[in-house]
Amino acid sequence: METLAVTGGRVLRPDGVVRADVLVDREAGEILSVEQGVAGEADETLAADDGLVIPGLVNAHCHMAMSLLRGYAAEKPLQAWLTEEVGPVEATFEAADVRAGTELALVELIRSGVTAVSDMYFETAAVADAVAQSGLRARLGFGIVTVTKDEAGAQADVDESLRVARKLDGAADGRIRTAVMPHSLTSVGEPYLAEAAERSAAAGRPLHFHANETVGEVEPVVTDHDQRPIAYADELGLLRDSYVAHAVHVDDSEVELLADRDVGVAHCPAANAKLASGIAPVQQLREAGVTVGLGTDGPASNDNLDLFGEMRDAAMVGKLADGDAGAVPADAVVEMATAGGAELLGFDSGRVEAGANADLAVVDLDAPHLTPEHDLRSLLVYAARGSDVRHTVADGEVVMQDREVEPFDEQAVRERAQQRATAAVERASE
Repeated sequence: METLAVTGGRVLRPDGVVRADVLVDREAGEILSVEQGVAGEADETLAADDGLVIPGLVNAHCHMAMSLLRGYAAEKPLQAWLTEEVGPVEATFEAADVRAGTELALVELIRSGVTAVSDMYFETAAVADAVAQSGLRARLGFGIVTVTKDEAGAQADVDESLRVARKLDGAADGRIRTAVMPHSLTSVGEPYLAEAAERSAAAGRPLHFHANETVGEVEPVVTDHDQRPIAYADELGLLRDSYVAHAVHVDDSEVELLADRDVGVAHCPAANAKLASGIAPVQQLREAGVTVGLGTDGPASNDNLDLFGEMRDAAMVGKLADGDAGAVPADAVVEMATAGGAELLGFDSGRVEAGANADLAVVDLDAPHLTPEHDLRSLLVYAARGSDVRHTVADGEVVMQDREVEPFDEQAVRERAQQRATAAVERASE
């Protein structure tokens, strides 16, 4: 057994903050112990002096390759943004573009202490290859979109999502898991939604899809099917072993149904705000027993992948939505960004304790904006930034040390992404 000790810092455990070392089995990717005096047993040490060791953050909903479109699209509502701005460029993307955009996103995620991500996109093999190189965990899926396709094209999307879910599950020594991913209840036709639900159940794969992101996604379902979208999804079998993104415009009956069916929600406050989609009722969802994680959504609609910023946004807009300064408190937000997201993705991560996955980040507290210390969870949510992360450990391996990303040549990744992004925009304008 080869071991790693993260030493000299304080540790954010489920029961509070303690001064301790964290001993990790690097081969198994598992935390062995969290206590003082275990560093001497380790084969390698990672200094966390004056820092806070936290669970690796979990980005519960993303489209990583859209980093190539960061800052490109005009400020429009979701549907116009997708069809008029993003769609024409994405239609030109090749596998190498997706790989380049995914690598860029992964570097950004690692630099901000993220150790697991859920990603919905196409050219999924290219995404998986990049994730395998990164050392992170991921729940991946091919996004099914049928409304813009003929029957053959629509069926091909469903088939591809199932093929990807079967082929890639367990890749990268088990760090990659998969799901069948219909894009949304309005971008996928009813027969194909029902087929995806049936075939994913037969294959033993979970489902992930966008739900109730905008009023424009709710009204067509109500008009065409005389029921709310979550009830419609339930009728089609989509609430079996699933988690949804956004859930902004859900009513009381839908919140209750999500809780009853044990369907979690990936909350994406920054993207919801930028696209003026609305504010999800996070406090109500959590009080109803719905597991809530945090996601950034795609880097083109955010426009960054800093989950610390997402934590701050979640707390702020949650308070505004409820008109209550006590709503969506800091401890709940930290839980959403760690254990909540890990539960959605099905990973035994999100907590620093023996037996959990060795997914960790070390936050450097030696900064004016993190001084003085009163409540460390409050500092993490309201004051910390992704750039405060000093080290990132994923599956027991150091993927960033002293802010140097190990799996990738960061400069080469940035240059390649810029070249690919420029070329794709030029192709779309021809």
